[in-house]
Formats: sequence, structure tokens, C-alpha cells
Amino acid sequence: MGLYIKQDFDQRSKVQEGIVAELNRRAKETSQLQDRPDGVDDSQYINGTKNTTSLAGVWIFILFLAIGLAIWLIVK
Repeated sequence: MGLYIKQDFDQRSKVQEGIVAELNRRAKETSQLQDRPDGVDDSQYINGTKNTTSLAGVWIFILFLAIGLAIWLIVK
């Protein structure tokens, strides 16, 4: 398909010109969809949520500590 686009305009047939026009149209549509990073038009689903706090690392540490303690108690 890329060869059709790269050919000189004098050598193209009507069918090839139609294919090139269709490929260009699809490329423009695809590029417009990719402007949105997540592909979502409406971001209302994220309202009411909050970012992770700086204490997330502490909670993860406490979780690993509790798992380690549980394993230690089972082995002992």
C-alpha cells in the first residue's frame, strides 16, 4: 500500500488515486483518535477519586511486615 502513495502522480490510475485518498482519510481519522492519551472522550468516571498519598510506601511496608510475621509464626 505504501508503494501506491509513493508513485508519481502521472503514473497513478484512477483506482490507485482512490486507494491513496482512502488511506489518507483513514490515517487522518486514526491520528485524531490518538490525540487523546487514553482514547476516552468523557472523563466523568474519574470524578470523586483522589491521588495516592505519600503514605502508600508505609502501608506497603506494613503489609510486607504483616505477611513476614504470619509466615514466621507458621514456620515456628
